[in-house]
Amino acid sequence: NGRHSGLCGQAPSDYPEMAEYLVEIGIDSMSLNPDTVLATTKHVLEVEKRLKR
Repeated sequence: NGRHSGLCGQAPSDYPEMAEYLVEIGIDSMSLNPDTVLATTKHVLEVEKRLKR
């Protein structure tokens, strides 16, 4: 639809399955807690690779 979407909140930091779901539905950005940035970014990259994005 050409709209940018993002999420600010605790869920993607605490629940990898939430970050995965957000990627699957096409979210453009999400904020993360500093202590989860590396692990969550790695997980998001794996999901994007699997989805061929």
